Amino acid sequence: MPTTATDSARTARKSTKETPSIQSLDRGIQILELVGRSALPVSLGHLAAVLEIDRSSAFRLATTLKRRGFLANPSAGKDYILGPSVWRLSRQYDWSKMLATVAHEHLKALAVNTNETAHLAVREGRKALFIDHSTTPHVIAISGQTGELVPLYCTSHGKALLADFDEQSLGALFGDKPLQAWTRNTVLTTAKLARHCEEIRVRGYATDESEFLDGVRCIAAPIRDRAGLVIASIGISAPVARFPAEREKEFAGHVTAAALQIGELIGAQHKE
Repeated sequence: MPTTATDSARTARKSTKETPSIQSLDRGIQILELVGRSALPVSLGHLAAVLEIDRSSAFRLATTLKRRGFLANPSAGKDYILGPSVWRLSRQYDWSKMLATVAHEHLKALAVNTNETAHLAVREGRKALFIDHSTTPHVIAISGQTGELVPLYCTSHGKALLADFDEQSLGALFGDKPLQAWTRNTVLTTAKLARHCEEIRVRGYATDESEFLDGVRCIAAPIRDRAGLVIASIGISAPVARFPAEREKEFAGHVTAAALQIGELIGAQHKE
């Protein structure tokens, strides 16, 4: 029997219809996110108000989470903080491995599209840690490998990871002493680094103009989760001869597109 327009419309509606969520589970996750974002213990009344439910319902949800160790009471009252189960779960899960798995195909595509070495990095203290990379067949290529640590302040990956930092937060991270010079182009003050971070927020990517390694130019973009927080960076590195200034816009397009696609994938996984 031929398919009618009505059948096609019905199929389209069915395929795009979202799977119903479990309300109590959704509210429990909202509680964990609310408590996790708060610098102070969160009261039962505040939980009830934000979730727009009565106090008894909020109490039952919070008590269930507390019984499983995901919430705790720092005092005898009804205020809540995150419990030890959150810490244990985060310690047991390898977020870098998950991120590398999700991003790997996009990383390979970036290397193919630019014909240059591509890296994926996360922040480790004052360093950027490469958690995955994809190479090119060039005889002369940048050889940074998975597991390598590089400075935050003078690499494109590091600066992309610092994109949302202001001068005060950079000072808290690096202190008030001059930063180590790796080349004559290295940024040596947090004030100048803060200006770089502001530029990154505006244009969406960071560059390394031979600031860490002479003769090497790099470009990287921050990968953001669905809340807009920087969770990683993706970018490419190349000898200056193959990465003249006039190719910056071209490479920036590839790098920022890859960062956006990975961020959307991470966000989609969180919604499932």
